[in-house]
Amino acid sequence: MSEAYKNAGVDVEAGYESVRLIKDDVKKTAIEGVLGGIGGFGGLFEMPKNYENPVLVSGTDGVGTKIRIAFLMDKHDTIGQDCVAMCVNDIVCSGAKPLFFLDYIAIGKNIPEKVAKIVKGVADGCVLAGCALVGGETAEHPGMMPEEEYDLAGFSVGVVEKSKITDGARAKAGDVLIGIASSGIHSNGYSLVRKIFGLNDDSAKETLNTYSDELGKTIGEELLTPTRIYVKPLLKLIDEVGINTVSHITGGGFIENVPRMLPDGLKAVINRDSWEVLPVFKLMQKMADISDRDMYNTFNMGIGMIVAVDADKADAAVKCLEAAGETAYIIGALEEGEKTVEIVSDSGVIKG
Repeated sequence: MSEAYKNAGVDVEAGYESVRLIKDDVKKTAIEGVLGGIGGFGGLFEMPKNYENPVLVSGTDGVGTKIRIAFLMDKHDTIGQDCVAMCVNDIVCSGAKPLFFLDYIAIGKNIPEKVAKIVKGVADGCVLAGCALVGGETAEHPGMMPEEEYDLAGFSVGVVEKSKITDGARAKAGDVLIGIASSGIHSNGYSLVRKIFGLNDDSAKETLNTYSDELGKTIGEELLTPTRIYVKPLLKLIDEVGINTVSHITGGGFIENVPRMLPDGLKAVINRDSWEVLPVFKLMQKMADISDRDMYNTFNMGIGMIVAVDADKADAAVKCLEAAGETAYIIGALEEGEKTVEIVSDSGVIKG
C-alpha cells in the first residue's frame, strides 16, 4: 500500500475492501449476455442475437439533491435505486429493454461499508429493471468534497428492434392517455423540496425524523422513498397491448415532459381530477403556497409515466399494468392542436 497516497487522503486498501463487499450484490444482477465479472478494465456484454435490426438506446443521469436527504438521515441503501431508475425509465420510453448499467461514485472518503450500501441500492435497482451491473467506479476525492459526502451518477444501455422504436410516430388524435402511479417525489425537484421543509438549516435532522399525520410516516421516510422503476411493466404493456407514445414525468413535471411525447399537430388534454394526487404534494403546496401551475411544472404529482394507447385498448392497458403490480388510471386523451399539454379541472386549465 502507498503510505504517501494514504497520507494524501486516498486509501487504496479501502477501495479493495469496497470491491470485496459489493461482489455479491453485483453478482445477483447477472443476466444472459454478461461476459466476465467485475474487476476488469471494461464491462463486457454480448449483443443479443434475437434482433433483426437492433438499435442501442443509452441514458445517463444522477440523483440530484435528493442525495442530501441520504446524508442527513445517514441512510444510503436506496439512493442507488433512484440512480438506476432515472436512467432506465428514460431508456424504456423508446421501447428499449435495458441491458446493462454502470455507476460512478465520487466520495470524500472511501468508507467501504457506506460504498457497499450505495452499490446495494444500485444492484437492487438493476434487478428491478432486469439489467446487469457490469462495472463502475468509486473515486475518492479528498479536499474536493467533505469526507461524509458523495455524488452518484449512472449510465445505462438498452436495445430495441428498429421497427418497434416508440418515438410518437404512431400517436394520433383520439388516443387515450394512461397514467402510471409514482411512488412519491421520485428524484426531481429536491432543491425546492428541501427549501419547503427547511432542510438547509441546523434543524434538518429533527424535521426529517418528525412524524407527519398527513403522510402516515416520518418526513424523512417519505422524502427518501426510492423512485419507481417502470421497465418490466412497460415492456409487458408494449408486448401484450401496444403503445403509441410515452413520457417519463421527471424534472419539469407535466408541462415540460408531456409535449416531448407528442408529434406536431397533437396536444395532450389531461383531467387532473382523474387520479388522487399523493399527500406529499398536497402538503408541500399548502406549506409553501405554490401555484397549481408551478406544482405541475416541477413535480410528477403522483403520475410517474404516461402512455398513449388506441382508444379501444385503454381498458386492456390498465388491466395489463395492474396485473404487473402497477396502479394505473385513464387520465386524458390526445387531440388535434398545437403541440402542448392542457391540464383541465373544474377550477380551470393549466396550459403548457
